[in-house]
Amino acid sequence: MPVYYGKDLGVSYTSSFTRFKVWSPGATEIKLRLYNSGDSGTAIRTINLHKGDSGTWKTTLRGNLKNLYYTFQTFIDGKWQMECPDMYAKAVGINGKRGMIVDLTSTNPEGWAQDKKPALKNFTDIIIYELHIRDLSVDSNSGIKHKGKFLGLTESGTKSPDGEITGLDHIKQLGVTHIHLLPCFDFNSIDEKNSDNKYNWGYDPLNYNVPEGSYSTNAYDGQVRIKEFKQLIKTLHQNGLRVIMDVVYNHTSNINSSVFTQFAPGYFYRHNQDGSYSNGTGCGNETASEQLMMRKFMIESVVYWVKEYHVDGFRFDLMGVHDIVTMNAISDTLHKIDPTIFIYGEGWAAGNSPLPENLRAVKMNMPELNKVAAFSDDIRDGLRGGWSDAKSKGFVSGNADRTESVKFGIVASTFNSQIDYSKVNYSKTAWAKEPYQTITYVSCHDDNTLYDRLKISNPDLPDSDIIKMDKLAAAVVLTSQGVSFLQAGMEMLGTKKGVANSYNSPDSINELDWSRKTTYKDVFNYYKGLISLRRHHPAFRMASTKMIQQNLEFLITNDSLVIGYILKNHANSDKWKNIIVLFNGNNTIKNFDLPKGNWTIAVDGKSINESGIESNVHDSISLSAVSAYVLFQ
Repeated sequence: MPVYYGKDLGVSYTSSFTRFKVWSPGATEIKLRLYNSGDSGTAIRTINLHKGDSGTWKTTLRGNLKNLYYTFQTFIDGKWQMECPDMYAKAVGINGKRGMIVDLTSTNPEGWAQDKKPALKNFTDIIIYELHIRDLSVDSNSGIKHKGKFLGLTESGTKSPDGEITGLDHIKQLGVTHIHLLPCFDFNSIDEKNSDNKYNWGYDPLNYNVPEGSYSTNAYDGQVRIKEFKQLIKTLHQNGLRVIMDVVYNHTSNINSSVFTQFAPGYFYRHNQDGSYSNGTGCGNETASEQLMMRKFMIESVVYWVKEYHVDGFRFDLMGVHDIVTMNAISDTLHKIDPTIFIYGEGWAAGNSPLPENLRAVKMNMPELNKVAAFSDDIRDGLRGGWSDAKSKGFVSGNADRTESVKFGIVASTFNSQIDYSKVNYSKTAWAKEPYQTITYVSCHDDNTLYDRLKISNPDLPDSDIIKMDKLAAAVVLTSQGVSFLQAGMEMLGTKKGVANSYNSPDSINELDWSRKTTYKDVFNYYKGLISLRRHHPAFRMASTKMIQQNLEFLITNDSLVIGYILKNHANSDKWKNIIVLFNGNNTIKNFDLPKGNWTIAVDGKSINESGIESNVHDSISLSAVSAYVLFQ
């Protein structure tokens, strides 16, 4: 296929003319149709595109075409394909079937030019809060007016019937730095005409460069979703929060009706040797990031989100499907624009791919990736138990076989001579060059919540014991090196009623139940305290592997379910000279002999106080069952 290197694909609007240019090298004819509405009526004008260079087709129409809708239709291999927007569409009508000619400057909220990102010094300073737009606000007790909408995340002063802070103010109160938004681009599974009747996470892409209409207050007008998503980002920035988009370039919602198929059938997808579509995503298809026009599209798409919407980072769904060259090209391009943009993804695929694993952005190839991070399933399953069996136990449930995996996570998957790699659950060697390449977490959207998982694997234990396990897991995540990641609702023992893959479950399963903040206020305060501790003490977020190797030393505990380590010598310029961190995974009290000197306890299994819970502690300490301790000098 010919490759087009220009930067002008798509629809380019001015008040006096509009240019249309698409790439469809196999087409022998392409029609452009203009419409007055986004979903009904017949075309008011039909135009034949002219063949250009390198597989492109184009036309320029005079006059002000603002707010008209359009479709393209290609004639390939003797048949007409479907009418659809172009793959670079920036605005669409309801349900994304027609593109919209839009003046993007008119969609900017007031003060957009002065929008300023919150400061970020190091990637390891990041604490991520993973959130689904609808989940935040749709519950009846959220106190939020714009339920299930982008604008719901912009409201302040919202409270539950119990008087607890909810929504945006709750997230600020918690103290995280970044909000990871589950897919906010235009996806296929929700009928935007009746969006309240169906739920979906949104991992079924339709139009990659357009916000999802069901999250807007008016999905019929293509401008509204753009304005409201920009307002969301501006509001979060004003409140000290950066925004990460969850992007799904690895597959499309289907093959036959995808925009890729309409313009270049087969080209944008990988194929098996027999010509059938491969399925490394488990979704019926996988895109071919190594194809030059797919790589170009991915790069230009993320650049568009950064420049037009001021997005601060990207989480790549099934990043292990994409090739290393493409991910590095994305990273290099984005970091020339803004070196603080954070890029991470799932370092695995969901099935076999024709592209060899050594060429793909899987976890074990992270040393070849530049300024890209991956989720650590090592520490996740080390803490809670293996992903394939919800009844299996992890370190916090008393499984000593998981201890070394947790230690591996504590040093953020970097090399450490005190780790016995033969006992790490998945990785038999270090895979992160630097600590920022590791996302340290214990739960996310696509599995049981941490609370549910602990209940399933410990069915006979009372809630009081489950809470101890939950707090211990949170303490490990938020004191470990690397980038901390929390699933929304963890801080109030969020539940999905035992449903793991809740991608299309109703609101009753997925919504954040704000009454749980009242019920489990102690848990919320514990999470808040851990986040505050991490933000106030740079020793927990060292910026380099060398710094970790020099300043973090594991201590001999003589107990396979007690992990201890010391952060030495004002690590990373911390105001505390020495810090001891202790995790007791036993369900009984354990004594630990302290290094010489007097120590002050800042964290125990019940509370957090950076000024000190108890001072002048020396010789030994008694560790409560299933608990974390932090002591300092």
